[in-house]
Amino acid sequence: MRWKLAAATAVLFTAGLIGVPAAAQAGPLVSARPSPQEVGRALATLARVSDGRVRLGIIGRSNEGRPLRLASVGHGRTRLLFVTQQHGDEPLGTPAAVRALRELGVGNSAWHKWLRSRVTVDVVVQANPDGAVRNQRYNHDPGAAGEYSEPGVGYDINRFHNPLTPIEDNPVPESRAVLRYWHKTHPRVVVDYHMQGRYRQPDGRETTASILWPTSPLVQGKPLDAARRVAVFTYDAMTERAGADVTRYPGGDYEGIARNAYGILGSASLLAELSDLPADQVEFQINSAYVSMVSTVTAAADGSLWRVDPARADTVPARGPSLPGAISTLSRADAA
Repeated sequence: MRWKLAAATAVLFTAGLIGVPAAAQAGPLVSARPSPQEVGRALATLARVSDGRVRLGIIGRSNEGRPLRLASVGHGRTRLLFVTQQHGDEPLGTPAAVRALRELGVGNSAWHKWLRSRVTVDVVVQANPDGAVRNQRYNHDPGAAGEYSEPGVGYDINRFHNPLTPIEDNPVPESRAVLRYWHKTHPRVVVDYHMQGRYRQPDGRETTASILWPTSPLVQGKPLDAARRVAVFTYDAMTERAGADVTRYPGGDYEGIARNAYGILGSASLLAELSDLPADQVEFQINSAYVSMVSTVTAAADGSLWRVDPARADTVPARGPSLPGAISTLSRADAA
């Protein structure tokens, strides 16, 4: 599998279709910690310069009335859904997604046209805008109370996707919006981008990203195998194409976590965690997430995503211990 991925991505790199040359030469559209206003302006720019190939929408609003922004590319039968920044203090998936949208939507080569004919890519860009403006994990809800909340502050959005709970009973507008959009579109793949702290592997290397498929016992059979295939492909793409050091995230099995919830619903669901590294490595981290997004979309389009051996997920190394006293650039709590 690895040599096939390397060969395929080398071809695309040479053609300038994925990786730094195509996306980064034009400069970033948003900062590493973008405000909701920055995100809105960047998406509007992409819609304009892509002649409408990047389509914009709003799937709901936050408690403070900020739009929950959706950007879509392509019109193929295979649907993928990426979600970024459910935790407002975990921003790097958002600039990576903006970069991926530019790559997939602005280019109009024969390859781009083929890709867009095969897949539809939806991105909930910055799913927690109220938390983003406060640089906090939770959404903004002074009335928040109970489990998975910070009373007087807000709810942890990534604990309120439980498909076993009626959507109308869900107290979190951001989670309700993503759930409703899932039921509207039934994406085959869902990838949720977060950030974690810093960790050291036994061999001395520092983890730069961690991934995990659904671990709820309610996810079995084909959905679990599909999720593990996405995990293997993401691992290969991030390590071989982006040079990342990727480990297995030690997540739980609660049904309300997006990674588990969308697996229960039947999608190939994956969590991707970017480590909170020092400022001089932020661009590396954004590019790692960007490469994983574009590579996953490409593999979904050509079908290679589904030919991966799911058993290889078991070879993704466990995440090592935390790095005490490590200096990060984006201070935050570490719990997906």
